Amino acid sequence: MAERTEPEGRVEALEEELAQMRRAVVSHAVIDQAIGVVLAYGRVPARRGWQVLTEVSQNTNVKLRVVAEHLVRWPHRAWLPPEIHRALNAALEHDRPSPGEAAGPRERIAPVSPK
Repeated sequence: MAERTEPEGRVEALEEELAQMRRAVVSHAVIDQAIGVVLAYGRVPARRGWQVLTEVSQNTNVKLRVVAEHLVRWPHRAWLPPEIHRALNAALEHDRPSPGEAAGPRERIAPVSPK
């Protein structure tokens, strides 16, 4: 078995670092899109979107990136894994107006039913 030369090893390390950076950029974009879905679905302020997303991830024990992927696909598939859907609604529960409070812009929209 031939040993790698220093330049070859450095090139491999740089290629791996580049691959990791590409994955991080894609993951970040998906998370940002998922926050947008949370904002639209929950009618919550922008600062709350990240909190809801992390709460759903923690309460379902599903990686944040995976939760984000499901949320981004949800409008197109008209389906969300039940445990993620429950955790999302639970996370948004304390954002709902209390009885007698005007719903205003925080009024919830109904989820899309599977066909």
